[in-house]
Amino acid sequence: MLRHLSSGSARLADSAQRLHSPAPKHLTAPGRRLRTPAPARCLLALVPALFLLGGCGIYSFSGTSIQPDVKSITINYFEYKALKVNPSLSNDLTEAVRTRFRRMTNLEQVEMDGDLEITGEITGYDVRAQAVTAGDVAAQNRLTVTVKVSFQNRKYPEDDFSNKSFSGYSDYPSEQSLDAVEASLCAEIIDKIVEDLFNATVAQW
Repeated sequence: MLRHLSSGSARLADSAQRLHSPAPKHLTAPGRRLRTPAPARCLLALVPALFLLGGCGIYSFSGTSIQPDVKSITINYFEYKALKVNPSLSNDLTEAVRTRFRRMTNLEQVEMDGDLEITGEITGYDVRAQAVTAGDVAAQNRLTVTVKVSFQNRKYPEDDFSNKSFSGYSDYPSEQSLDAVEASLCAEIIDKIVEDLFNATVAQW
């Protein structure tokens, strides 16, 4: 038994000596420091950010801010109220808004009484001359689309707004007819309006 105790004591002493002995020279060479592996450094860098975001609802990498108990959204058809007629614009804008929310959020889209609800109408569709030259001839024309939107958050009504105006425009050479470029101009304008509407409702920018 004494031999076993002596042997165990010797092993403990040897372990203690190794713990207190200096690190090998290849780890403590001048100008070099022990480095944390790269994956560990990345995780450590993310920890403070996770703590900061944790108390502010749900934040995603798409830039949205949606509370955990908000599960659904109703996006109503955008009625056309502008004087100048574009027969496809209401449908194109409505589908673009719905597609944006489908791609960028996990909200279920329902026909009525969603936790969030968007209602809007197209109130302006106008073409005006831009960049008039010395001979009073317009070098460019500008197509502008204006939309009024109301937003309801049934869970957090402090986020509601009514009849907020969103607009977008695109210029085109005056020698071209609107009919020739209307489709591409409207696609560009819709993208701008949808981006602004999305930010105002669920990104709160």
